[in-house]
Formats: sequence, C-alpha cells, structure tokens
Amino acid sequence: MTPEAYFNRQIQLWGEATQKALQQKKIAIIGAGGLGSTLAMALGTSGIGEIHLVDFDTVSNHNIHRQIAFTLEDEGENKARCIAKLLERKNPFVKAVAFDMPFDDFKGMGNTYDLILDATDNLPVRGEIDKVAKATDTPWIYASVEEFNGQVCFFQKADFQVFNISDHKPGGIAAPIVMHIGSLQANLALRYLAGLPVVADKLYYLYFNDEGELITQKFGMPKA
Repeated sequence: MTPEAYFNRQIQLWGEATQKALQQKKIAIIGAGGLGSTLAMALGTSGIGEIHLVDFDTVSNHNIHRQIAFTLEDEGENKARCIAKLLERKNPFVKAVAFDMPFDDFKGMGNTYDLILDATDNLPVRGEIDKVAKATDTPWIYASVEEFNGQVCFFQKADFQVFNISDHKPGGIAAPIVMHIGSLQANLALRYLAGLPVVADKLYYLYFNDEGELITQKFGMPKA
C-alpha cells in the first residue's frame, strides 16, 4: 500500500503536491462523540498527518446510534482511544493520538495545531476553545446539533462570546443531522488544510422547516 494508491481519488482532485502537504498538518478534535466520530472518520482517512482526539468520556449504549465510530463491543471504553485505534486500522498513513482527559487539562499541555475542531456538547467548553485559539492565533471550527437542526462556523477573527455561554442540553438528536453537520465541518476543515478558499466568521444554520424543506441561513459574526 502506498499513499498514491490509498489517496488516489483525492490526488485526482488536487494533485500530489497538495496531498503531500496534508501529511504535514496536525489537527485537534475536541470531543469524540457524535460530531467527533464523524469528523474523525471523514478527516482520518483524508491524508492529514496527525490527529489528536480529546475526550474523557466512555462509550454508552445510547451513544452508538449516532456516534458512527463505535460498536456495541466498545461499550465502556474511552471514546478517544477507540477512535484513535480505528483510524490507524483504516489508514496506515495517519498518526492518531488519544487524550483521555477534560479540555481544561488538555489546554495546559501547550500543544500547537494547524486547526482545532469543536465536537463538544456544551458552550462553556467551546468558549474555552475560542480563548485558546485566539491566544495561539489558531483557527477553529464550531459546530452544534439539536433535533433536526445544526450550525457551523469557521472562527478566525469573530467573537464567540456573542453566544450565550450556558450548558444547554438538547432534548433529542436525529442521527443523520449529526453526520450532516459533522460532514460540513469536515469539508470546511479539509478545504482549509488543503489551501482552498473557505469563508471565515460566517455562521451557517441548517434546519428543516415544517414542510420538510432543508433551509440554510447565513449570518455574519461580529469581530472580537
């Protein structure tokens, strides 16, 4: 197995030079649940050289329907460790590192990244991600899901503090919307890491209206 064979379809898309450049990139995915599973599956096989996964939680049976990296055999195991093992089984050209710890502990390690991806489920932690990203001049991508709705934003200069920092827990989540939003987040990440244009500091809000039509709204975010 060679990288040229494994990443053949992407090389057709943007050439060998871009694909090789991805091998030098390092990203962090904060959270290894529904969004984190989708991000890891999408980006872990795209040629990014090093992926760090941060989550102290363990797999529960009620997670598995929407957290696509896990099976029933993973119940009770640390989520980040499970995904790291899976990625290295799927892709021989990625280094996947699991951090079994809260973000507060992880942020003190001083690691640097090309991009940080939010896959958490609470706003206070996202607020801390934004602070770390701003302090290190690192872009990050926010995402959240609830019911049949979701939102994504590539943060670079915008102020995340416009969100109400509260620990809101959604009443329920449809499994496909998690993968839908995670895929949008992953596409923005991959385009950025590959050197393709992305629109920063614009919030994309996707939802199904009462007639079942998928609506996408866009909102400019205020600068920090």
